[in-house]
Amino acid sequence: MSFEVNNPTTFGIGGSFNWLVGGAVGGAIGSLLFGVVLWLVDPAIITEAVPAIYGLETAGTAGWLFHLAHGLVLGSVFGFLVTRDPIFGTLMADVETGFLAAMGPGLRLTLAGFVYGLAVWALLPMIVLPIWAAVGAGETAFPGLAFESLVGHLLYGLLLGALFALVAKLESDVKAAEAPFEEADESR
Repeated sequence: MSFEVNNPTTFGIGGSFNWLVGGAVGGAIGSLLFGVVLWLVDPAIITEAVPAIYGLETAGTAGWLFHLAHGLVLGSVFGFLVTRDPIFGTLMADVETGFLAAMGPGLRLTLAGFVYGLAVWALLPMIVLPIWAAVGAGETAFPGLAFESLVGHLLYGLLLGALFALVAKLESDVKAAEAPFEEADESR
């Protein structure tokens, strides 16, 4: 049995909580990759800046644990959002654009992860962290606007989406998905 990006997942975790498992696995592993990117650029981002968000001093592996926990939670949120009817139906809809029409569910979920990573980068380090620091809850030592933060979040999202497509069994969901808009007419 092999996995093809253009075919829906026919194996993996099924059931009503497949979104949670797929999102948590993709999020944890994606945040590990993101953490490695940050570690290679400046290890202090993980060891000092991440714990400082919570007002903690540098404490061994606390930064890594917080970073992985963030990824796990955000991955679970991705899994929840992407499997809701309006979003999932939109992702799986038949479209007239040749580029999008040629994409299978796995690639569409991977690209949805990419967009999610971009949204997380735009929201959390760019907006939420400065507000968090302004109310005195922590410091903004995390380089939100830095190029490595953007790259890390995009890599996180790509890996999250790809692993979600691999881990969550979605074959029946893909077949039953209904777009919240009028789909392309195949009779033309």
